[in-house]
Amino acid sequence: MTETLAARAAGEGRLGSFRVNRMGYGTMKLTGWPEGKQPARETALAVLRRAVELGVNHIDTSQFYDRDGLNANELIREALHPYPDGLVLVTKFAAFDPGLTPDGLRKNVEINLETLGLDRLDVVNLRVGDAAAPAEGSLAEPLTALARLQEEGLIKHLGISNVTRRQFDQARDLAPFVCVQNAYNVAMRDADPLIDACEQAGIAFTPFFPVGGFQPLTAEHLDIVAKRHDASPQQVALAWLLARSPSILLIPGTSDPKHLEENIAAASLKLTDDDLALIG
Repeated sequence: MTETLAARAAGEGRLGSFRVNRMGYGTMKLTGWPEGKQPARETALAVLRRAVELGVNHIDTSQFYDRDGLNANELIREALHPYPDGLVLVTKFAAFDPGLTPDGLRKNVEINLETLGLDRLDVVNLRVGDAAAPAEGSLAEPLTALARLQEEGLIKHLGISNVTRRQFDQARDLAPFVCVQNAYNVAMRDADPLIDACEQAGIAFTPFFPVGGFQPLTAEHLDIVAKRHDASPQQVALAWLLARSPSILLIPGTSDPKHLEENIAAASLKLTDDDLALIG
């Protein structure tokens, strides 16, 4: 494939009132949270700066991406503040301390505002469910509490993460939200109904684990398509997600500068109808 190192090659998508390039970046791997290899601090800062140089204007983060002296929000602020015009930072709150009670959510907002160096958070995702998968449960208390903080001007937009279709429907009755962030990739397609619902409603869908968990048969098909385009299977997997729905915004993460450029290059990879049929 002819590599174009520009996030804008994937086209633009809507994230509430924001227009962002559909190829974004996720920061979790910059800290090695919850476990795994940690980059040197200077490498993490360089990756963030390079991502923005390549046109990334949608960065996913969280205060709880924190391990052994590396905190994702603090890295973003050190690398990029004062932030360039058009950069959208999306954070998330989960059941980690200070939690999802009304008081805990307010503390979460205050901490994220401080560590990111902002007066208002662009987008906050309410992360619920189990660690491995969504789990049924009411979103009423935490989402209503976040909506109150939004009314105070502390948050621009809300999102929901790791939700079931029932929770998606409940959330639409509770408060406006602009994105859904669930696990999804070529081998993990339980969220198909949610993606279709998001597309119909004009809501962004941001898959986490975008290149994870391939089954052998799917991986074999990815390899075949990758050879057709002189690309890697991971690049094909990202291109497949971009082709799956215009509502999909990508936030692949990495702590390696070379891998970052490979991910960004996937923004320009256009799969054919034959490729898509083979992948299934």
